[in-house]
Amino acid sequence: MLFVLWLTVRLLTRLLMLPNDDGSAKDVEILVLRHQLRVLRRKTGRPKFTAGDRVLLAAASRVLPPERWLSSLLVTPQTLLRWHRTLVQRKWTYRKARTPGRPPIDPQIADLILRMARENPRWGCVRICGELRKLGIKVAATTIRTLLRRHGLGPAPRRTGPTWAQFLRAQAEGIVACDFFMVETIRLQTLYVLVFIQLSTRRVVAAGVTAHPDTAWVTQQARNAAMDLDDRGVAVRFLLRDHDAKFTRGFDDVFSSEGGRVLRTPIRAPKANAYAERWVQTVRAECLDWTLVLGRRHLLRLLRGYVFHYNEQRPHRSLALAVPEPQARKQTSPQVNPRAVRRRDALGGLIHEYHEVAA
Repeated sequence: MLFVLWLTVRLLTRLLMLPNDDGSAKDVEILVLRHQLRVLRRKTGRPKFTAGDRVLLAAASRVLPPERWLSSLLVTPQTLLRWHRTLVQRKWTYRKARTPGRPPIDPQIADLILRMARENPRWGCVRICGELRKLGIKVAATTIRTLLRRHGLGPAPRRTGPTWAQFLRAQAEGIVACDFFMVETIRLQTLYVLVFIQLSTRRVVAAGVTAHPDTAWVTQQARNAAMDLDDRGVAVRFLLRDHDAKFTRGFDDVFSSEGGRVLRTPIRAPKANAYAERWVQTVRAECLDWTLVLGRRHLLRLLRGYVFHYNEQRPHRSLALAVPEPQARKQTSPQVNPRAVRRRDALGGLIHEYHEVAA
């Protein structure tokens, strides 16, 4: 564009001048001087020439005699020649062609590939390529391999491996924890409660109550828990318990006969059995601390009601606000009418449960 403007101004100045006419050259010189004065009035200090100024001066310089350049122009001849070369260079400048080679991969697809590689350390580039094709995404295996190497992910199997959270979550499927805790009745009678909880689902398996936790009673509670887990298809691999003397050899033999292994936590280390200890704190805070226990039967009835609520109604953070019981995880309609939500009281109104009334 600037080259065309320069060429136009140059042709106009040539038309204004006649051959061997000194008056025409003076007119052009006066035009140049006046325009330069306008440039000097714009800003104090060193004058700055715009693109239009450069076009006008460069075109007029081709008409003025060279001996008048020094007296009429503010710039040196070298500057004029540089401006002219810039105009010629812009004339022969073309748009660059597209860089040869494969088009770049979409950033979202690249993030998906890296996510698959990190979540599955045993997958190679060909396996990831196949998984992407199942999703309707076509990416060459060589492209995937180049992307993985660029981000420091070598060929499978990668040494990153599962994290501790992933490892413990996979191992928790067959881990059951148990613990004793005491409850004082209204008559100051001490009752002992034995509770079992499955770590993977956070489901409370059984809760027994007695005033005398002898060997026969503890062993029977172990059998009840083992039968409950077996009915649900859960194979106990490990049982966590502390060093309480109430856990007898007969208690351990029940789970050992089922192929499980009894793991005893360190002495005075309640955090080693955190799941069972946390459940004890929860049942106290939500139920037992707000109730006067009359006796063993009353406590057993309270615990059964709370265990039912805990397993089938109470949301859990570790389960993404779901409930432990699989049959309770029902698919509800995304559009729920708030007027159709009703409250149901549990444990005599101590706990409130909300559900949608069927239309």
